[in-house]
Amino acid sequence: MKADKLLLELEEILIAKGYRIRRERGNFRNGDCLLEGEKLIMLNKMLPPESQVASICALFNENHFDDQFVKPAVRKELDKYWDRLKRMRAPELWDNPVDEDPT
Repeated sequence: MKADKLLLELEEILIAKGYRIRRERGNFRNGDCLLEGEKLIMLNKMLPPESQVASICALFNENHFDDQFVKPAVRKELDKYWDRLKRMRAPELWDNPVDEDPT
C-alpha cells in the first residue's frame, strides 16, 4: 500500500478515535498532544508521507488502538512499521535481521 493511501486510512481511524489532525509548515516533528482537552495530531507538511505515517504508527503503538477496527491491509502495513520501530529501539536485534532469507 502506498504511503499516501495508508496515511488517509490512518487519519480516518484517528478521527474516529476523536483526534483532530492539523497540517502545518514549520520546523517541527510530527506528534500528538492534548490542547485544551482536545486530542490533536500535528503533521508537518514539509515532511514526506512516509514520515507522517511512521509518526502515526508510533502513536498507535503507544496508545494501543485495539478496540478500533482496522482493515486487514492497513493492519499489515502497521505491523511492518511496528516491526521496524522495534528493531530501531532494540540494537541487539540488528545482528539478526528479521527480513533475512535463511536459504
